[in-house]
Amino acid sequence: MNAPPLYTMEILRLAASLPDPVELERIDGTATERSLTCGSTVSCVVRLGDDNRLEALSQSVQACAFGQACASVVARQASGRGRDEVALALEQLSQWLSGNRAEPPGWPGLEALAPARSRPGRHGAILLPFRALLAAMDSA
Repeated sequence: MNAPPLYTMEILRLAASLPDPVELERIDGTATERSLTCGSTVSCVVRLGDDNRLEALSQSVQACAFGQACASVVARQASGRGRDEVALALEQLSQWLSGNRAEPPGWPGLEALAPARSRPGRHGAILLPFRALLAAMDSA
């Protein structure tokens, strides 16, 4: 019996649609996170609004297709979110990947990463975009 493919078409599509880094007109916070398991890195700069919600995000991603796909989902869905929402999504994503949560996190698009649940070596890269975003928001 053949194993399911490592990268699905949806994961590859998301990875390919990752926005290029952009220069923000104002930077309120910045962070770089690195996965100890695979060496992937995500650097993130943010601009926050008066309410401390994300107004703009730029990411530089050096990761596998799973990490790139997650960064693409973060880029699409992060605008307008506050620190607590990002922290909750990171916690739920970590629990879901490790099998301690049945449903995917309440962050649209993350369900596409379901094939990675059985590949713990990829979890570090997948969590990086959320970790970097949270750290950048915390540094603001």
